Amino acid sequence: MKFFSNLYDRVLSLAKHPNAERYLAAISFAEASFFPIPTVLMMAPMALAKPTRAWWLAALTTVFSVLGGVAGYFIGAYLFDAVGQPIIDFYHAGEKFEQLKIWFDEYGVLLLFIAGVSPIPYKLFTISAGVLNMALLPFILVSLLGRGVQYFVVAAIAYFGGEKLESSLRKWVDWIGWGIVVVAVVGFSLYKFLGAGH
Repeated sequence: MKFFSNLYDRVLSLAKHPNAERYLAAISFAEASFFPIPTVLMMAPMALAKPTRAWWLAALTTVFSVLGGVAGYFIGAYLFDAVGQPIIDFYHAGEKFEQLKIWFDEYGVLLLFIAGVSPIPYKLFTISAGVLNMALLPFILVSLLGRGVQYFVVAAIAYFGGEKLESSLRKWVDWIGWGIVVVAVVGFSLYKFLGAGH
């Protein structure tokens, strides 16, 4: 089935749109505070479509992701009941959120850095940091570092891989996509199974 290759072609088409960078900035901002789609899913095809722009795209994505993270921070600090809690409920992440607060007390900025470089929903960490009144300047600096690492690694892969990488990805994208789905389903099933055993 060509579901992922068709989706990939649509994203590539969007990546070449005249306003693509504005869309990327908006999604980067929203993803760090409430939006469910990972920004890298748009940034990577854009960087592959225009490898010479990869570094600029990484910088743009990093800055707007951190600005969105600051918005998430203020949601946690000042609008948690009205905005933050509904976001947590939407992701069915109440237990994870409570665990994050414990981890924040224990690990602080290190946890924020790990969140920045990982595919874990960053918005849960930004809201948690606001709820716990983490110092804003360290929050911003660590967010810049963590998010920057993630996006500049993607930019480097696109820049040095170029057209060859893009053609290879296009060839295998359906296998990769369905493989990720299988891994996600198995992982979720194990999580529910192990959780039921406690």
